[in-house]
Amino acid sequence: MKQQIEKPSRPWLVLAITSFAVFASALDTTILYVAFPSIQKTFSEVSRADLSWAINAYTIVFAALLVPAGRLADRVGRRAVFFAGVVIFTVASACAGAAPSAELLIVARVIQAVGAAALLPSSLAVVLGEFPREKRATAVGIWGAVGALAAAAGPTLGALIIDAASWRLAFFLNLPIGALTIFLGSRFIRESRDPEAAQRQDLLGIPLLIAGVAALALGIVQSDEWGWAGPRTLAAFGLSAVILPLFVFRSATYHSPALDLTLFRNHNFRMANLATASFGISFAAMFLGTVLFLTNVWRYGTLEAGLLIAPGPLIAAIVAGPAGRAADRIGHRPMLVAGGLIFAAANVWRALGTGLDRQVLELWLPSLILTGIGVGLTLPTLSSAAVHGLAPNRFAVGSAVNQTVRQLGAVLGVALVIALLGSPSRAELLDAFDRIFWLLAAGGVVTAVFSLAIDTKPRQRLEEESALEPKPGLAVNPSESAV
Repeated sequence: MKQQIEKPSRPWLVLAITSFAVFASALDTTILYVAFPSIQKTFSEVSRADLSWAINAYTIVFAALLVPAGRLADRVGRRAVFFAGVVIFTVASACAGAAPSAELLIVARVIQAVGAAALLPSSLAVVLGEFPREKRATAVGIWGAVGALAAAAGPTLGALIIDAASWRLAFFLNLPIGALTIFLGSRFIRESRDPEAAQRQDLLGIPLLIAGVAALALGIVQSDEWGWAGPRTLAAFGLSAVILPLFVFRSATYHSPALDLTLFRNHNFRMANLATASFGISFAAMFLGTVLFLTNVWRYGTLEAGLLIAPGPLIAAIVAGPAGRAADRIGHRPMLVAGGLIFAAANVWRALGTGLDRQVLELWLPSLILTGIGVGLTLPTLSSAAVHGLAPNRFAVGSAVNQTVRQLGAVLGVALVIALLGSPSRAELLDAFDRIFWLLAAGGVVTAVFSLAIDTKPRQRLEEESALEPKPGLAVNPSESAV
């Protein structure tokens, strides 16, 4: 029997290989917002509410599986789970691109979410295992920047792809990326596990979370068709009102829950996640609402709409770095309050000033700049604030829970856009979008209000104080972190 030869450590190459898959999965999220009007034209017989599940079904499943997938990777092998995630994501992308119906597209998106939830935390764990401790912060920063770059590039790249070919090509592009990742990864990525990882998963908690959030989103999305007081709407809300408390109870009593509620005993973590939920709603509603506004009210094509959106994410990416450094020096609260209020002001301006005629230079671009600044100050800073006061061995699970909260907020954001938009006539269209702009403004204000209660301290003082804190019993590994 041949002795297996250990693969040499090539950390930068491993980071590059895993980044391919991270880029593809992050890119798909924002591309779909831009592609939504084109997908509507393909499946014109399907209502906007029903088609929104191509976004929401993905987000719900992805959010519910992030933490469990990280734990599974620790237990059975980070390399194995990463490859499984890449294969599932790639095959599902092919199915989504070829989907002959909206129903099959939604099913393919659910399977995509399973793959994305598997590959994201396991890819980070693989990277951390390759780098020495003194270089891990740099590696994690690059890994996270890849996802941010993909999200920023999504509107423009998606618009170019759709304008040149079809929305289907946006999914098919994942095929060569997945194949290249598997080909190179099989040669250079080494297997690793955590022998102390939890042996049991909360197999009941995961479907409870999915069902509870899905029922809540269903009631909101279908409210225009069913009526807010209709029996089916009330049944969906009632089902959610029963299932979500059951999920909370399960998470509070199970020894290895799908969502670790003990983290919420920390005041800053609790307030940061309330702010994250609020801003997650606004962020997703902004993306979808903006695309629909530009294509339905100002009648831009997909390419023009994508180009008009692009400056916002780019500005956010530029602002995020200095905002993080400032938060380290003076605390997170000033960045978050300012970011939430700037975001709100931009959308108040849109609600009060936007008309049926195009106003790109005098209104759209200035408000887009403000929105980008608000997102850059808020979104990455919330992720940092959420884990700022946690003990070091809880950073990973704290980050994963925070990202889960953000994704669940995104589900409600998409659902609210669909509900507020409804099915208006041409004359009523502007009023419908004004309601969405006011929703975004309210989300910014609520985020700022929650952020007022966040009290973080400069890094040096925090490290001195955390050394005196007792260590919690649950140890968590870096693979439970996600962008």
